[in-house]
Amino acid sequence: MDTAKYLERIGFEGRVGNDYETLCRLQYCHLSTVPYENLDILAGIPLRLDSESLFEKIVTARRGGYCFELNGAFGALLRALGFEVTDCMARFLKGETAVPMRRHRVLRVRCADGLFLCDAGVGMVSPVHPVRLDTDAEQFIGGEVYKITKDAFFGTIIHQCFEGVWDRFFAFTDEPQLDIDYVMPSFYCEKHPDSIFNKTAMLAILNPYGGKHSVSGDTLTWWDENGKHKTTLEDDRARREAYRTYFGLSPETYSGAGK
Repeated sequence: MDTAKYLERIGFEGRVGNDYETLCRLQYCHLSTVPYENLDILAGIPLRLDSESLFEKIVTARRGGYCFELNGAFGALLRALGFEVTDCMARFLKGETAVPMRRHRVLRVRCADGLFLCDAGVGMVSPVHPVRLDTDAEQFIGGEVYKITKDAFFGTIIHQCFEGVWDRFFAFTDEPQLDIDYVMPSFYCEKHPDSIFNKTAMLAILNPYGGKHSVSGDTLTWWDENGKHKTTLEDDRARREAYRTYFGLSPETYSGAGK
């Protein structure tokens, strides 16, 4: 792990300590510079989840990825910087009425001043800073409110409050996972006909105006000082320009993916 190159990729500057303040800055920088995107999946390019391949894609090629890639790379960076990291498997519960399969990768991170959930791999609104795991108090993070509960089956459940209503976001259990443990669920997400990830373009990145720039299919949502805007990407040229402008993705790096 070349930590200097990774920190340059995410625009992190200043002191690196083994503390919550550093962890907050690292996660925010990651969410602000490395996009959530599924362009390789749409192009039929197999994903590689080992740390070296993730570094090559995200840092060297300046690409993004989805949860198995983004949190895999972010976790490797945190370990290299001296944090105690456990990769965990999670169930994404938001909007689900039945128990869903485990298909989300999250990080349980211990530093000098606490135990936290770190997640740089969600496209929708999510905690921009780590969520403290050693309290059941409500946590105000980036304009949103979250809380933690425990369940005998689901393990640790992250709840998100939206317009005054609490909703389960996702849940994870504590048993450690290896890179290879994510190959099977990732393959499902890449190839299975029921997967949402192989149907249409899905991109998102945190912006400084209070939300996330995002693409869902042909719809671009973007933010500026005047708030949120939406537009339709009419053709491949418009898509490529949007990917470059809002997500920092050069067409040369994704080989026509996302057409």
